Amino acid sequence: MQGKVWKFGENIDTDLIIAARYLNSSEPSHLAKYIMEDADPDFVSKMNEGDIIVAGENFGCGSSREHAPIALKAAGISAIIAPTFARIFYRNSFNMGLPIFELQEASEIKEGDVVRVDMDAGEVINISQSKTYKFTAIPEFMQELVDAGGLIQFAKNEIASQKNQG
Repeated sequence: MQGKVWKFGENIDTDLIIAARYLNSSEPSHLAKYIMEDADPDFVSKMNEGDIIVAGENFGCGSSREHAPIALKAAGISAIIAPTFARIFYRNSFNMGLPIFELQEASEIKEGDVVRVDMDAGEVINISQSKTYKFTAIPEFMQELVDAGGLIQFAKNEIASQKNQG
């Protein structure tokens, strides 16, 4: 995956990712229209599908709502890079098929940089700055969830595979 970087600070909570006032629907396309609105009201109109969010420590803190990774993925964000993530957001992201990467050097990446994430090599390549970073390895099962598009699709694939074998 490769995209333009959008930077956000530390302790970005799930209410900042998708404000509670929009949770009257869990439809991904509806939620996608409002991501990061309270941090940057024009964010959705400026970003493009495939773009990447780079943030500070503790991204996704706050409530455990699954709407946050659903909304980010539906809006076209291809990945999130941060030094640390709130644990429930970490798990929810993989369950929804949104790839996230823990990278201690995330602060070195600037807004507007173009970065590529090579999941197989475990690298974030900052094309704009000609720098390469190693990210914290993603457990194999979590990688399988992302590859499948999330936990529900992974489970459907497993059930179909068992039916075909039996």
